[in-house]
Amino acid sequence: MSRRRREHKREIIPDPVYGDKLVTKFMNGLMVDGKKSLSERIFYGALDLIENRMNDEPLKVFKEAVDNARPNVEVRSRRVGGATYQVPVEVRPGRRQTLAIRWLVGFARDRGEKTMRERLAAELMDASQGRGATIKKRDDVHRMAEANKVFSHYRW
Repeated sequence: MSRRRREHKREIIPDPVYGDKLVTKFMNGLMVDGKKSLSERIFYGALDLIENRMNDEPLKVFKEAVDNARPNVEVRSRRVGGATYQVPVEVRPGRRQTLAIRWLVGFARDRGEKTMRERLAAELMDASQGRGATIKKRDDVHRMAEANKVFSHYRW
């Protein structure tokens, strides 16, 4: 982080198919080694699979999955007098979205389906219905914050 002046957030260009900035952010999170065209193919292919399997609007399912995966609180380590406490802190809106995207992509990669399109489609469908590894991760983070609520007075 710069000490001189505030860093400026880069403007994100909406994706060409849906005209949505969240889709662009997701594709950037999915991208590996700068191969954006491959990540676009995977993402749009996953949305096609979702449309075929669920007979529902794929963008709605995608947005629902990201919304369900967003954490409200998380724990951050705070050192006080030689001891480290896990202090529950509310998550900033930008970080909420980033964590949701990171978890969705990460758990999609760990799935057992054959292609990445199928993995991503399955993870998005699971998350939109409130189940799957991503939702379990969010619930674990919330549970951890709830368990450490007694240390909330160390918030900074």
